Amino acid sequence: MKAIHFVGKGEARFAELAEPELQPGHALIRVMASGLCHTDIDVLHGRYGSSAFPLVPGHEYAGIVETVADDVTGVSVGDRVVVDPNIPCGTCRACQRGLTNLCTDLKAYGVTHDGGFAEFSVVKAKHLHPIGSLPFDCAALAEPLACVLNGLGASGFDSDPRRPEKALVVGAGPIGLLLALALKARGVETVSVADLNESRLAFADSLGLGALPSGSDQLKGQRQGFDFVADATGVAGVAESLIDYASDGGTVLFFGVCAPEARIAISPFEIFRRQLRLCGSHSLNGQIQDALALLQADDGTMARLVSHRVPMAEMLPFFEKGGASAATMKVQFAAG
Repeated sequence: MKAIHFVGKGEARFAELAEPELQPGHALIRVMASGLCHTDIDVLHGRYGSSAFPLVPGHEYAGIVETVADDVTGVSVGDRVVVDPNIPCGTCRACQRGLTNLCTDLKAYGVTHDGGFAEFSVVKAKHLHPIGSLPFDCAALAEPLACVLNGLGASGFDSDPRRPEKALVVGAGPIGLLLALALKARGVETVSVADLNESRLAFADSLGLGALPSGSDQLKGQRQGFDFVADATGVAGVAESLIDYASDGGTVLFFGVCAPEARIAISPFEIFRRQLRLCGSHSLNGQIQDALALLQADDGTMARLVSHRVPMAEMLPFFEKGGASAATMKVQFAAG
């Protein structure tokens, strides 16, 4: 089968590999759509995961069940499915508390196990979710959207009776826009996105979101004006500035992935005096079904985040530094 293959740190190839063997409890999936995430690039360069090379990357994927093991029930040949990539141990304290995304030995398809940038993928049957008639490219957004929903849950958004009226997401990349659209779908009246890039801001505006140039007087004039503020850049300096834009009693979500060694300065007194809620979130924690429901209810706006649908042979340049322009949003391998 054809696949993107990480053969070593920083070494990605378009390769011909043997079709994976079916194992008990698993299903063989013909991959129909697989999205590129910045995490895939971090995995390639040894910045995320265990650097378990060689590896087929890809953790945002959907496809068709080709075969199932004899002991598998509830999944049938021909089912249209999406994959929950996380593989927790199920026994550590975090798993026992329901925080499987914080598993001390967390593994994942596309990170420690071969994933979705291949014609076929073998996946534990319990990690498959039916997508009905949802197009495969849209269904492949379920994983990043589930990460967004985990972030909203971690922030207390779903349980707080005082729903935010105004929200700001800093970073107009695909995950930032997905977060902003999820906030809008969850009933936040005014959702704005800040970014340095004019084309990304124009795209955000076309999605029905507010567009604020980073560093502009327009943005500075709204300091302490947002009930919910999130970073989707992973830039420490941006993360440090979030509190400036949160209203009293507001919530700040650290959603972008900053470098592990990065540090920021925050005033504990300001958090105390203004009763701010600071929180972070990592990955997803069982939100695939909720994400699929949101995608099925969407009017097609979220699907517009998929800017490139390309054959697998054309994916490799997007793994390279500078392989994507600012106009590029979600890039997917699309079968057929």
